Amino acid sequence: MTTETKPKQGGIHSLPRNVWAASFTSFFNDISSEMVINILPLFLSNVLGVETAVIGLIEGLAESTASLLKVFSGWLSDKLQGRKWLAVGGYALSTLSKPFFYVANSWLAVGAVRWADRVGKGIRTSPRDALVADSISEDQRGLAFGFHRAADTGGAVLGLSIALLVIWITQGSVGELDEGTFRTVVLVSLVPAVLAVLSLAIGARDVPVTDRRERPRISFRGLGRRFAVFMIIVGIFDLGNSADAFLVLRAKERGLSIIGVLGMLITFNLVYTFVSTPAGSLSDRIDRRWVIIGGWVIYAVIYLGFALAGRGWHVWALYGLYGVYYGMTHGVIKAMVADIVHPDLRGTAYGTYNAVVGLLDFPASLIAGVLWQGVASWEGLGPSAPFFFGGALALTAAVLMGFVMPMEARE
Repeated sequence: MTTETKPKQGGIHSLPRNVWAASFTSFFNDISSEMVINILPLFLSNVLGVETAVIGLIEGLAESTASLLKVFSGWLSDKLQGRKWLAVGGYALSTLSKPFFYVANSWLAVGAVRWADRVGKGIRTSPRDALVADSISEDQRGLAFGFHRAADTGGAVLGLSIALLVIWITQGSVGELDEGTFRTVVLVSLVPAVLAVLSLAIGARDVPVTDRRERPRISFRGLGRRFAVFMIIVGIFDLGNSADAFLVLRAKERGLSIIGVLGMLITFNLVYTFVSTPAGSLSDRIDRRWVIIGGWVIYAVIYLGFALAGRGWHVWALYGLYGVYYGMTHGVIKAMVADIVHPDLRGTAYGTYNAVVGLLDFPASLIAGVLWQGVASWEGLGPSAPFFFGGALALTAAVLMGFVMPMEARE
């Protein structure tokens, strides 16, 4: 694996308008989403009495059923030669679905609203990622995606802080989330959700892309061998990467209160925010695989820690370090997708990537839910089992990325 250093490029001040618009949109959207989604497992568990396997089913099914839309929306953005309005429409659908969390009173109702929200994500994600890639040169691609992820997680920090404040005001330091508090958080979350839609609709512009084929088609083979190998390796990793809802449940199971859980999530997102931009910039100067491999190894070590954690503060500390893995990998992987494929198929490539990762959320979360309850050969491990499983697959993927992934920049 080569470690040749590339020339240092300009900072975030040199990023174009579209990157800023997409970043502001993600910032506002995550203020809204993180207020609700991170306490949703607690609402399901504490208020509605839902078992962990059902929570895994809700999370996995919501992501998986929406994921096929990511392929279609990415391909459609290639075909229409336009990314912006598909992305705006997806954000708008998610915003329209959020008020229904306020009236949901069963796990089926919550699952339906969660599914509608993820359909919106399925529509917006691939065109938005392609819009960012279209708007930036290759030598700043990692920086652009890293900054986008930093804005996204900065919104999460603010959203979680607002949720914590609402919970403190409405129910004090009570350890369990109550129904009225959850519904109040949902109402407050609607304001930044609307701002997210407006930011992209007003601030972004479509970018003409050269080297575009007449009729791009959904063709995994057409995306090239290197992309296929990349997706297989990412798929192996993601099969062990269950919904983070299980980390929230692990924290509760180890003794953290609802206030403690939100503090833990804020710590995670602060770390994620501060790591994302430097990690993305680093990947513009060295082989991006090194950054991804480093993040996956850190993930494996942290998951081993989650498996062995004996106290709530152990989980809090590990979850903070978990932000290092996120910051090192999520933006850099998006940049690497653009490196691998031709510009005329970026929407299709991001659609394929997002769909594969999203579809694997269903088996990954379902496996985690089953392993948590301790079945078959995992009997007796209980809540530790999914973390051992995820860590083992992360190490496997890291080895494959280093020794199997082709090195050439583009086919």
